[in-house]
Amino acid sequence: MKEQETGTDHPTKPEDRIRLSQLTAYGAGGIIPIALFNIAGILVGLMGNISLGLSAFWLGAILIVPRLWDALSDPVIGHLSDNTRTRWGRRRPYLLIGGIAVAVSFVLIWWIPKGEMVHSWFPTEAGYHWFQLSYILFSLLIFFTAVNIFEIPHGALGMEMTTDYHERTRLFSAKSFVGNLFAMSTPWLFALASLEIFKGTGGNEADGMRYVSLMIAAFLIPLSVWWFTVLREPGFVKAAKHKKTPFWEDMKRSAGNRNFIMLTLTIFTLAMGFNFVQLLGSYIPIFYVFGGDKVLGARLLGINGTIWAITGLLAVFPLNWISPKLGKRNTLTVAILLMCVAQLSKIVCYNPSYPYLIIIPTVLLSMGMLFFFTLGSSMVGDICDEDELKTGYRAEGSFYSIFWWFIKMGTALASFVAGSLIVLTMFDEAQVTKVDSLQGSIRELHSEVISRKDGKPAGNLEELIIKARKRSDELMSRLELKSREDKNSKEHYKMLIRNIKGVNYQLAKMNTTSSLDFLDKRLSAIEREIVSLKRQTPYTLLMMRVFEIGLPLLLSIFSIFFVLRYSLTEKRSHEIKDLLKQRNLERERYRVRI
Repeated sequence: MKEQETGTDHPTKPEDRIRLSQLTAYGAGGIIPIALFNIAGILVGLMGNISLGLSAFWLGAILIVPRLWDALSDPVIGHLSDNTRTRWGRRRPYLLIGGIAVAVSFVLIWWIPKGEMVHSWFPTEAGYHWFQLSYILFSLLIFFTAVNIFEIPHGALGMEMTTDYHERTRLFSAKSFVGNLFAMSTPWLFALASLEIFKGTGGNEADGMRYVSLMIAAFLIPLSVWWFTVLREPGFVKAAKHKKTPFWEDMKRSAGNRNFIMLTLTIFTLAMGFNFVQLLGSYIPIFYVFGGDKVLGARLLGINGTIWAITGLLAVFPLNWISPKLGKRNTLTVAILLMCVAQLSKIVCYNPSYPYLIIIPTVLLSMGMLFFFTLGSSMVGDICDEDELKTGYRAEGSFYSIFWWFIKMGTALASFVAGSLIVLTMFDEAQVTKVDSLQGSIRELHSEVISRKDGKPAGNLEELIIKARKRSDELMSRLELKSREDKNSKEHYKMLIRNIKGVNYQLAKMNTTSSLDFLDKRLSAIEREIVSLKRQTPYTLLMMRVFEIGLPLLLSIFSIFFVLRYSLTEKRSHEIKDLLKQRNLERERYRVRI
């Protein structure tokens, strides 16, 4: 009969406790694998679609390639880390090199070449879009490789910094806490990139991210030096005496551990479900809750991200209280159930009349996610102890890399599925980008009018009026085309066409002889009216919510099935620790006798 897991009263010994300086430094490393890893994936998908006008399907397709490469490179980096022997240890050199590489490659992602010369090489819009997609693919390959070089040794280091069952949870709680704290910057980075100081007059969020990314790199490089300097490797003394092992031997041993397979499948299925709809989670506040208003949507995403981070801060405390009482497996099950409740609450909490109800599922999800991924990494460390008892060898890098290999393969699949889901909802990115172009023209025109009122003319007023009229006509043509194609949304497009006709009418009344006060008043009115032109069809908004709520719920059921088959209880983990200590003492006595 399978042993039921319950917590045990097993206090941590003073020599097993991690010093605050080590806990802080290690926890700060969560910025790269948790925060920046997710920031890159979400913002590239979001801005590529709604700021650059790239196809959501092809963005999802190209996002698979770096994630697949990411997954394939993980075991290699884990094996290299296990078998590295330097005067600075086997993990720390990778933290320095990987951290700096992450900073540089994150900047590279956003500096997509543009300008007249580039457009002369790719004269058609389709050709230039393919160039942008190719550049994004190349830069993400470099970025995710850099993240791996840092994260796999960093995760392995956490497993060897302490052998205590609950201290491991405390250590990975610190990593999750800091990572989730900075992960809240995803929506705020979008909001920052939307500010005119970064994107410039007439620019968009993708332009603004160029300069925001430089700020992030300037913060990350000194951190990399700090991690290399401060962190210690207590397990290196033992590991340095081990012989180096072949790659496939490490992989076979890790993949043959039953508890490791059950844990990995648990994390894989649930992570895949939420990754499928992560991108949709950014679209819904903008296009459903606020009807296409990116500014209000970005603000809600920012507030939501802050609530997520605060919950992550507070959730560390109940996690470290509940886990010793219930045991890690039962606590993991509680985390999955919390996330299921969060998804169901969205049925009510996605509400345009009460937008801030979205905070309720955010709190539940943040708590569940922190429990889930923190315990997952901590439990891999327990499995490494079990494996050492069987084989006499420590291979944290190999176990941790295979653990993340599964998760990242799921993420790669999710990248494709996420783009496909956007297509299935019939989201019209061309409509959004054409409205953005019109907004940019109106803002340029309005800026010129204000400059003239201040006695500082800066541009050609007539050209700016003509440009705004042209953009308005292009949007009108797009909406009329969609009205003919989509027979089920005629009323929706009829309303949008009526609105754009009003904009056209006001632009038609403007000319260089109009008074500046008249132009100022009319342009202010147009700016207020334009936002509503981004509204998507009722079908699109419904399917966004159906997919975003339903898919994670479905895969959570499979996740619970796997976690209930994980058998490494807390009692057995303590037995393993005692047996390892006894064996090490016997070996030491044998060496002394020799």
